[in-house]
Amino acid sequence: MISFLKLIRYKNLLMVLLTMILTKYALISSFLKESNLSGFDFLILSLSVLLITAGGYIINDIYDIEADKINKPHKVYISNTISKKRATIFYLVFTIVGLILGIWLSFLKNIEILSLYFIATAVLLFLYSKYLKRLPLLGNLLISLLVPLIIMLVYEFDKKLVVKSEIFNDLFLSIIVFYYIFFAFLTTLIRELIKDIEDVDGDFKLKMKTLPILIGKIRTRNISIVLSLLLLFFLFLLIKDSFDSNELYLMPFASILSIVSAYFIFKLWSAKTKTQFFFLSNLMKMIMLIGILSMVLFKFN
Repeated sequence: MISFLKLIRYKNLLMVLLTMILTKYALISSFLKESNLSGFDFLILSLSVLLITAGGYIINDIYDIEADKINKPHKVYISNTISKKRATIFYLVFTIVGLILGIWLSFLKNIEILSLYFIATAVLLFLYSKYLKRLPLLGNLLISLLVPLIIMLVYEFDKKLVVKSEIFNDLFLSIIVFYYIFFAFLTTLIRELIKDIEDVDGDFKLKMKTLPILIGKIRTRNISIVLSLLLLFFLFLLIKDSFDSNELYLMPFASILSIVSAYFIFKLWSAKTKTQFFFLSNLMKMIMLIGILSMVLFKFN
């Protein structure tokens, strides 16, 4: 059971669920009174996203068995504690059920276009695991786009019943949602590059063409530093905007994120070993968590 939970990255799934809950019940509900998603609808939406995401983790590990034996031998579950055949069955069941739930909800709420999100996500996660993650930057960009789209998905489902009196609130909410999407995209991209540097030895032996293999670990690290500086600049702008608009409730989280991000850049500048990059990967995950938790502030403002 423990191996299965680690296979589907239960900690990451909990973070996805937390993101969805805070997006709906902390962020969106702070601006819009009318909700298009009932509690049951939201449960179906969450199950769909979690099942498709879990399926993505499983298929990724199925295609990464040999690389994981080199990069992280202590985290190889398929073929050790879970057979490849059984893992494939889990992947198919999770993905198919997730697709059925997501498409059904899209048609139930008369937002049929959103059914394409679930179909595209399932297809892209498969393509990522089999082909795209072996290519430079393309796979990184794909994952970095899929992660923040979870926020957009909840927003698109929940905002349909916007009334005229809430149009201004919806416009402001759209801007806030864009900020979170940009933050999630940037932090995910940085972490993806760090993970590629961390896994470069196994990827090289399997003749993968990730960015660190093509241009080297140092250049990839430098790109990560530039992206991290962009993140820090974005956070400084948020602090300035909060101060100028007298919305000081945002400043504590933005300030904490800025300090941690600056520390991240400092450590990244001198990082060379696999252990150091592993630490930085976890540190960026903490930055992502702090950013998501800041949604709570809107609820109490």
